[in-house]
Amino acid sequence: MTRRRFGPWLVVVAGALYFFLPLLGTFEFSLRYRRGIYSFEAYRIVLTDPRFHAAFLYSTTLAVATILVGILLVVPTAYWIQLRLPKLRPVVEFVTLLPLVIPAIVLVFGYLRIYNSSSILPLTGSERATDLLLTFSYVTLSMPYMYRAVDAGLRAIDVRTLTEAAQSLGASWATILLKVILPNVRVAVLSGAFLTFAIVIGEFTMASLLDRPAFGPYLQLIGANRAYEPSALAIITLVITWACMGLIQVLGRRAPGLAAGAH
Repeated sequence: MTRRRFGPWLVVVAGALYFFLPLLGTFEFSLRYRRGIYSFEAYRIVLTDPRFHAAFLYSTTLAVATILVGILLVVPTAYWIQLRLPKLRPVVEFVTLLPLVIPAIVLVFGYLRIYNSSSILPLTGSERATDLLLTFSYVTLSMPYMYRAVDAGLRAIDVRTLTEAAQSLGASWATILLKVILPNVRVAVLSGAFLTFAIVIGEFTMASLLDRPAFGPYLQLIGANRAYEPSALAIITLVITWACMGLIQVLGRRAPGLAAGAH
């Protein structure tokens, strides 16, 4: 019995060390900005850098826009497939998996080819139009995660019964979707939203080739020209990602009460 208990714990400890030791090394290195003492000077420099605030605000704004567009696109699609078109599920799943197979650099060069200034729909001729193109690019990149999160949430509830009950009370399709289905899959939608946020914050290729001041290119710029600040930025980015995962867990614990009220 002792050996049986010791084996799994040994695997857990080894996995934890493999994961946390590089993080501890990065954090310890980020504190060495001043020789001979540990300090948070690198963090102070990063957090007071106007470029950091501008890049983070820009990427956060695009992340919110990407999440809204993704929800408007994915939730009705996944709901309709679950309710009326289950035979199309393999096709939709294949399409949503394509961003994982096709490299981002291929996608962005395709966008530049189709939506350049000489095309029918130019989206690279101005900054606002390029921001719109970058937002749609992020929607494409986040599609595998957003769709699967929403689809898993819809599979966990009885979509057909909820829809028929709402229709028997005279609810329209918009009312069913917004007031019946969406509250019951709120945690799934939030999971996809936070994953989308993490993707947008760390994305580099599309923002760089479209020449936009996003957080990913800022990380690369700092990493190429500084020594300690990149480590501080890596830890800050990791904390932001973990905060998103923590919010998913907190909101997930509140799901049963919300779902019961939605019924």
